[in-house]
Amino acid sequence: MKSFQVAEFNAPLKEVDQETPQPTGTQVLIKVKAAGVCHSDLHIWEGGYDLGHGRKPLSLKDRGVSLPRTMGHETVGEVVAFGPDVTAADKGDLKIGDVALVYPWLGCGKCATCVGGDENMCVVKPNSLGVYCDGGYADHMTVPNPKYLLNLKGLDPVTAAPYACSGVTTYSALKKVEFAFNSPIVIFGAGGLGLMALSLLKAMGGKGAIVVDIDARKREAAEAAGALATVDGKAPDALEQLAKKAGEPIRAVIDLVGNAQTTQLGFDCLTKGGKLVIVGLFGGGAPWALPLIPIKAITIQGSYVGNLRETQELLELVRNKMIAPIPVTTMPLAKANEALADLQKGKLVGRAVLTP
Repeated sequence: MKSFQVAEFNAPLKEVDQETPQPTGTQVLIKVKAAGVCHSDLHIWEGGYDLGHGRKPLSLKDRGVSLPRTMGHETVGEVVAFGPDVTAADKGDLKIGDVALVYPWLGCGKCATCVGGDENMCVVKPNSLGVYCDGGYADHMTVPNPKYLLNLKGLDPVTAAPYACSGVTTYSALKKVEFAFNSPIVIFGAGGLGLMALSLLKAMGGKGAIVVDIDARKREAAEAAGALATVDGKAPDALEQLAKKAGEPIRAVIDLVGNAQTTQLGFDCLTKGGKLVIVGLFGGGAPWALPLIPIKAITIQGSYVGNLRETQELLELVRNKMIAPIPVTTMPLAKANEALADLQKGKLVGRAVLTP
C-alpha cells in the first residue's frame, strides 16, 4: 500500500510504500475512496497549538501523537476484508464491497465516557484515526471495528468524506445552540466547516446565520450557500454591522476559527444570556474582560468534533433532507503535500479531498 506520512513536524509528507496490512481480530480493511484534508491536519503537521499569552505552544508530541503518522480523519472506503473475530452481528448490514464513512474519533473503549457513547471525549487513551493511529492519506486503511463504518448506501464518497469531521463537528456545535434557532445566529469562518454549518442549520430548522470571514471569496461562498448576510471581520464597524444585519438580539455564536479576534467579536455581539460555542483551534489567548462574563450571563462552551451517535444522526439528516454537499476540490493522493499547502495559504474554498 502507498501512504503519505508526517515523518517530522513542519516537513513535507513522506511517500511510503509498504505491504498492505491484513485485518486481525475485529479489524476491517478498507480500500480508501476519498480522504478529506482538514484544517486540524495542519495543526498535526505543524506539531502543536498556539496557546497565547506568551505560553509555550501545546505540543502534540506531549499529547501522545507519535511519528511517523499517516493523517486523514475524513475517510470513505470500500470494505475489502473482515478480521477473523468479526461476527455476523458485528457486521450488521455491512458486507464486502460496501462503501462506508469511517467514524474516526475513537477512545480507549473501556472507560465510563467511552461506554456511555462519547469516545470522542475519552481522556484515558484517545485513539483517533489519523491523529493517534494511522488514517486515510493512503490507498488502504484498517478500522478497529465494523461499528465505526457507516454504510453510505449510495451517497457520493467524495462529498460524504467531510461528514466525518466538518460535518459531525458542526452538527454537534449546532445542537448546542438549538435554543436560538428561531433567531439569526452568527457563524465565524466560511471555510469547509462554515459552509457545512449553513447547510445543516437550514436542514435542522434554524432561521439562518450571519457569517463573518475576512476573506471576500469565502464570504461570497457563504452567501451562495444561503447565509442571511455576511460581515468582514476586519471591518472597524463589524460589531455594528452584526447588530444591524441581525435586526434583533444575537443569542448564539459559533466560532469555527477560534482566535483572539473572533472570540472577542463573538463575545461582544451576544446579548445577555447568550452562548458562545468555540470550535476552531486557530490559537491564542482568551480576550474577554472577566467581569463581563457574569454581567452578561454569557455561556462559553467548547465543542470537540462529535460522537458516533451524532454521526449516524447526521447521515440520516443528509439522506432525509437531501442536503446539498459543500464545494470540494478533488486531488490525487500524490498531491497531498500540495493540498496541505493550499489549505495553509487559504486558497481553498470548501474542502480538498484526496482520491487515491
